[in-house]
Formats: sequence, structure tokens, C-alpha cells
Amino acid sequence: MCICINCHYVDRCTTYHAVETQHQVPHLTESPNFEAVEPSINVNIRSTEDIIEMEWDVVGCNSFKKETGKWAKLRPGELVPT
Repeated sequence: MCICINCHYVDRCTTYHAVETQHQVPHLTESPNFEAVEPSINVNIRSTEDIIEMEWDVVGCNSFKKETGKWAKLRPGELVPT
């Protein structure tokens, strides 16, 4: 699971913005202004027949500042990304 959902900077972060782009989901912001320090991203690749799916998750970041539920506060009522 992406640690970004519980990060204080999720709505300003250029790294999370890139993850949103890869997942083709709406952005929390169109103009992120926070540059994460040394983010680590896992990319899981799954293929079934003619379909290749990629899951991008930030699993580490030197800028991570815990704020439990930050993503959910920004998108109330929506399912939290897993």
C-alpha cells in the first residue's frame, strides 16, 4: 500500500501526483509544489492474457510526515486507494 495516503504532504507532493498520473485517477491538486526527498516506489506488474496492469506504490520517503487519514480527509466518502 502507498504510504502517501497517510502523509501530511499528499495533496502537494509531485511524487504522489506522478503516481496519480500512472493510475489515471483525478489529481488531488493540479499544481503540486512539494518535492519529496528520496521517495522509493514499488511497481508491481500483473499480466492476464492480453492485459498488463501496473500498480505504483510509494513505500518509503525521507519527507514522509505521518498524518493518519490525510487522503481520506481530502476525499470524504471515496474509497481509499489500496
